[in-house]
Amino acid sequence: MSIADTLRPPYYAVIFTSLRTDVEEGYAETAARMEALASRQPGFLGLESVREGALGITVSYWSSEEAIRDWRRDLEHQAAQAEGRRAWYSRYQVRVARVERDYGFHADETVRR
Repeated sequence: MSIADTLRPPYYAVIFTSLRTDVEEGYAETAARMEALASRQPGFLGLESVREGALGITVSYWSSEEAIRDWRRDLEHQAAQAEGRRAWYSRYQVRVARVERDYGFHADETVRR
Protein backbone atom coordinates (compact mmCIF):
# COMPACT_ATOMS: atom_id res chain seq x y z
CA MET A 1 0.00 0.00 0.00
CA SER A 2 1.38 3.39 -0.96
CA ILE A 3 0.40 6.94 -1.77
CA ALA A 4 0.66 7.86 -5.44
CA ASP A 5 3.19 10.48 -6.47
CA THR A 6 1.49 12.89 -8.83
CA LEU A 7 2.39 15.85 -11.02
CA ARG A 8 2.11 19.45 -10.06
CA PRO A 9 -1.62 20.35 -10.36
CA PRO A 10 -3.76 20.57 -12.27
CA TYR A 11 -4.33 16.91 -13.04
CA TYR A 12 -7.33 14.59 -12.86
CA ALA A 13 -8.60 11.99 -10.42
CA VAL A 14 -10.99 9.18 -11.34
CA ILE A 15 -12.70 7.95 -8.18
CA PHE A 16 -14.24 4.48 -8.46
CA THR A 17 -16.39 3.57 -5.45
CA SER A 18 -17.85 0.07 -5.48
CA LEU A 19 -19.87 -2.47 -3.57
CA ARG A 20 -18.75 -6.03 -4.25
CA THR A 21 -20.86 -9.14 -4.59
CA ASP A 22 -19.75 -12.44 -3.03
CA VAL A 23 -18.27 -13.63 -6.36
CA GLU A 24 -14.48 -13.96 -6.06
CA GLU A 25 -13.63 -16.00 -9.17
CA GLY A 26 -11.29 -14.03 -11.40
CA TYR A 27 -11.62 -10.75 -9.49
CA ALA A 28 -8.15 -10.46 -7.93
CA GLU A 29 -6.41 -11.46 -11.16
CA THR A 30 -8.43 -9.01 -13.24
CA ALA A 31 -7.90 -6.17 -10.75
CA ALA A 32 -4.14 -6.76 -10.83
CA ARG A 33 -4.19 -6.93 -14.63
CA MET A 34 -6.14 -3.66 -14.89
CA GLU A 35 -3.69 -1.90 -12.57
CA ALA A 36 -0.75 -3.15 -14.63
CA LEU A 37 -2.44 -2.21 -17.90
CA ALA A 38 -3.47 1.26 -16.66
CA SER A 39 0.06 1.96 -15.43
CA ARG A 40 1.32 1.61 -19.01
CA GLN A 41 -1.23 4.02 -20.47
CA PRO A 42 0.03 7.44 -21.59
CA GLY A 43 -1.01 10.01 -19.00
CA PHE A 44 -1.34 7.60 -16.07
CA LEU A 45 0.11 9.15 -12.90
CA GLY A 46 -0.69 6.66 -10.15
CA LEU A 47 -3.30 4.72 -8.23
CA GLU A 48 -4.50 4.34 -4.65
CA SER A 49 -6.97 1.66 -3.60
CA VAL A 50 -8.56 0.46 -0.37
CA ARG A 51 -11.22 -2.11 0.40
CA GLU A 52 -12.98 -2.99 3.61
CA GLY A 53 -15.49 -5.76 3.28
CA ALA A 54 -17.76 -5.09 0.32
CA LEU A 55 -16.90 -1.38 0.01
CA GLY A 56 -13.93 -0.37 -2.13
CA ILE A 57 -12.53 2.96 -3.26
CA THR A 58 -9.93 3.24 -6.00
CA VAL A 59 -8.56 6.57 -7.14
CA SER A 60 -6.51 6.73 -10.33
CA TYR A 61 -4.67 9.88 -11.33
CA TRP A 62 -4.30 11.11 -14.90
CA SER A 63 -2.58 13.99 -16.65
CA SER A 64 -5.57 14.90 -18.85
CA GLU A 65 -9.18 14.17 -19.70
CA GLU A 66 -7.94 12.74 -23.01
CA ALA A 67 -5.85 10.16 -21.13
CA ILE A 68 -8.92 9.18 -19.10
CA ARG A 69 -11.01 8.79 -22.27
CA ASP A 70 -8.31 6.64 -23.89
CA TRP A 71 -8.21 4.37 -20.82
CA ARG A 72 -12.00 4.10 -20.78
CA ARG A 73 -11.89 3.04 -24.46
CA ASP A 74 -9.25 0.31 -23.95
CA LEU A 75 -10.84 -2.96 -25.10
CA GLU A 76 -9.43 -5.10 -22.29
CA HIS A 77 -10.61 -2.51 -19.77
CA GLN A 78 -14.07 -2.54 -21.36
CA ALA A 79 -14.21 -6.35 -21.06
CA ALA A 80 -13.26 -6.11 -17.37
CA GLN A 81 -15.97 -3.49 -16.84
CA ALA A 82 -18.57 -5.78 -18.41
CA GLU A 83 -17.48 -8.68 -16.20
CA GLY A 84 -17.63 -6.36 -13.19
CA ARG A 85 -21.24 -5.46 -13.95
CA ARG A 86 -22.07 -9.12 -14.59
CA ALA A 87 -20.41 -10.73 -11.58
CA TRP A 88 -18.31 -8.65 -9.16
CA TYR A 89 -20.21 -5.46 -8.34
CA SER A 90 -23.69 -4.88 -6.98
CA ARG A 91 -23.16 -1.15 -7.40
CA TYR A 92 -20.45 1.31 -8.39
CA GLN A 93 -20.06 5.02 -8.96
CA VAL A 94 -17.39 6.77 -11.04
CA ARG A 95 -16.48 10.38 -10.38
CA VAL A 96 -13.97 12.43 -12.37
CA ALA A 97 -12.45 15.47 -10.71
CA ARG A 98 -9.86 18.05 -11.66
CA VAL A 99 -7.29 18.42 -8.89
CA GLU A 100 -6.43 22.09 -8.45
CA ARG A 101 -4.26 21.82 -5.36
CA ASP A 102 -2.49 19.11 -3.42
CA TYR A 103 -0.17 19.04 -0.45
CA GLY A 104 1.05 16.42 1.94
CA PHE A 105 3.23 15.41 4.81
CA HIS A 106 6.14 13.02 4.88
CA ALA A 107 8.02 12.30 8.10
CA ASP A 108 11.14 13.84 6.55
CA GLU A 109 9.59 16.80 4.74
CA THR A 110 6.41 18.72 3.95
CA VAL A 111 5.45 18.67 0.29
CA ARG A 112 3.63 21.68 -1.22
CA ARG A 113 2.76 22.19 -4.84
